[in-house]
Amino acid sequence: MPHVLLIEDDHSVRNGIELVLRRHNHHVHAVGTGEEGLALLSSRPVGNQIEIVVLDLMLPGMDGFEVCRRIRALGATPIIMLTARGDDLDIVSGLEAGADDYVVKPITARVLEARIRAVLRRVEPARTDTTELDGLVIDRAALTVTKHGTPIVLPPTELRLLLELSGASGRVLSREQLLELVWQHGFLGDSRLVDACVRRLRTKIEDIPAQPRYIQTLRGFGYRFGRP
Repeated sequence: MPHVLLIEDDHSVRNGIELVLRRHNHHVHAVGTGEEGLALLSSRPVGNQIEIVVLDLMLPGMDGFEVCRRIRALGATPIIMLTARGDDLDIVSGLEAGADDYVVKPITARVLEARIRAVLRRVEPARTDTTELDGLVIDRAALTVTKHGTPIVLPPTELRLLLELSGASGRVLSREQLLELVWQHGFLGDSRLVDACVRRLRTKIEDIPAQPRYIQTLRGFGYRFGRP
């Protein structure tokens, strides 16, 4: 049973989501504030850790954006954020804070469960080979990334994105292709997920993110892994 941390301040919404997730065989830890969620994440023993966080953005006290940043600072636990409206600023800000995906409330059980399954699948290896470029080594069997021998810890979505891009080294992958490969959203996906994830990934693997040498942007087409 995957361990899910649900951070939602609305009691009725929290109970409803918790019930749905338990029916889908998830072990749910539900709390009402970001502070409680962070404390629970920090206290979990190794081997019994939270595997994914479902995080509401509109929280009392510490808001969801700050909670998202702090969770990301703690490690690579994937995050699905909940937003009460399809507000572009909220969505973009949440993605930039480190969220892997988002769902707009009101939430349907089918959509939320599909998003959780998709995010958890991203930790699975894409292939069993290794790619190396200018000191960046991507090991698909071990699901590790190092740069000049130094490990780089990536959340599952960023790792999956890098696996897919590097596995197609030299070829351009469109945003739509990446949505299908990484997020498994197909045509219903949002290209902002791809762009935000690329920006976050560049800050971790590039020497100068504004002048990338690993992940190139082909305007009007998509992204390519390889030298310019």
